[in-house]
Amino acid sequence: MRYDIPLGFWLLAFVSVGLSTAAQLLMKSGMSMPAVRTAMAGGPAQTLLTIFSTPQVIAGLAAYGIGAVLWLLCLSRIPLVMAYPLVSLAIVGVVISSVFLLGETVTTTGIIGSLLVVAGVVLIGFSR
Repeated sequence: MRYDIPLGFWLLAFVSVGLSTAAQLLMKSGMSMPAVRTAMAGGPAQTLLTIFSTPQVIAGLAAYGIGAVLWLLCLSRIPLVMAYPLVSLAIVGVVISSVFLLGETVTTTGIIGSLLVVAGVVLIGFSR
């Protein structure tokens, strides 16, 4: 079956995946803040208050929310069997971004796994 999906919906899908990646990075950054780490040693009320008043966490949650709305728009026109594999690209985006932006390390196995994810998305994309 051939689908005629406007380019704009594919672009929205990639923006949504990008926002999901950004959300992870922002929330990791926020949860690594000294104030959050200190608050986590205290009671649950103070911990939650500190977490949800941390700008990076708030921005990460907002990025998730905007990405979710865009994803809903994508799902209105892109078949799920074609759209959902794109979500796995967020894994690759997080791995790459966490290395370059957060200074984390990735193993050879992690690199191979990321390449396999990309290969899977490409294979699914070309199977239509």
